Amino acid sequence: MHRRKFLGGGAVGAAGLAAGCDCGVPAGLESVGSDLQSRELKMVTTWPKDFPGLGMMAERTARFITEMSGGAMRVQLFAAGELVPAFESFDAVSNGAADIYHGAEYYWVGKSPAFAFFTAVPFGMTAQEIMAWTEFGGGQELWDELSGRFNIKPFVAGNSGHQLAGWFKREINSLEDMRGMKFRMPGLGGEVLRRIGVSAVALPGGEIYQALQSGAIDGTEWVGPWNDLAFGFYREAKYYYWPGFHEPGAQLGAGVNLDLWNSLTLQEQSIVRGACQRANHLGLAEFIHHNAIALDQLINEHGVELRRLPDEVMEALARESKNVLEETAATDDISRRVFESYKASLNRSMAWSRISDEAYMRARRDLFSL
Repeated sequence: MHRRKFLGGGAVGAAGLAAGCDCGVPAGLESVGSDLQSRELKMVTTWPKDFPGLGMMAERTARFITEMSGGAMRVQLFAAGELVPAFESFDAVSNGAADIYHGAEYYWVGKSPAFAFFTAVPFGMTAQEIMAWTEFGGGQELWDELSGRFNIKPFVAGNSGHQLAGWFKREINSLEDMRGMKFRMPGLGGEVLRRIGVSAVALPGGEIYQALQSGAIDGTEWVGPWNDLAFGFYREAKYYYWPGFHEPGAQLGAGVNLDLWNSLTLQEQSIVRGACQRANHLGLAEFIHHNAIALDQLINEHGVELRRLPDEVMEALARESKNVLEETAATDDISRRVFESYKASLNRSMAWSRISDEAYMRARRDLFSL
């Protein structure tokens, strides 16, 4: 198209917009006005009080709902243990004792193994990939179906990005060095570790340091350099291993009691949905920024030794991850359908990333430096 003709057409289009257009206004919102009721809502979380990153995602979600509603929907936040224990947040929202939770969906694998796919699975999706699947690849619809069985409406409300393999009290030079270790890792990643001889345990964030200090565990993964620095794991374990295999893009969720959700007006639902999306965007950006700073501090100020997991270990983890994912998919119909949708989306993303992000980052690493 000729540039002058294109710009002229753009001007006409802008004038048309200024004059008014049918922009697909949803039924029930044809007239301008507010349809907000005064509501006092309780949000429970799986995160410790005042915890940077993960806790901030929950705080932002609560604050954004309150602010975007002009204070009509006031959300009171309760950290883990203040109203209910961390791992009881799901049940509290399911039965109406609380209105919203913020946490990691893989904490609920006892309800259904399929929940793991909506946080992270071993050798699975990056932050961008899981966002694409959830928002556009059919993930949200399957998540709605799964959580709806427990009277919950779920939303994406954060992502911590790639997580490292974790903190170890001793060096890992071979697969044999992994066997017999007691290591904190929840979800399907923990099951993969068990397959290679590690004793994997799930602990809430607030209990990890004490377990590491007492010797109850020999190592732990948590989130990434930023949160790991805040918890002070470097005082108890000097070896920090990469790459992580278990959570390449850990998505966090906000679950709303379904009865409450169905009672909200379209405007109120849009506020909740928009608040969660905003918290997701800022959360991922925040982690990328602070992880880089914290990693430098851990190495140069605290003497942490950054090590790469041996190829032998990574190969064993990859092999067992495939087995665990396939077995999880065979659990029941919903797990199978979630897995098939997830796998199809991941394969599409991998084909694209090979010639986009992967190729570019390799070239940048090898050819360019500031």
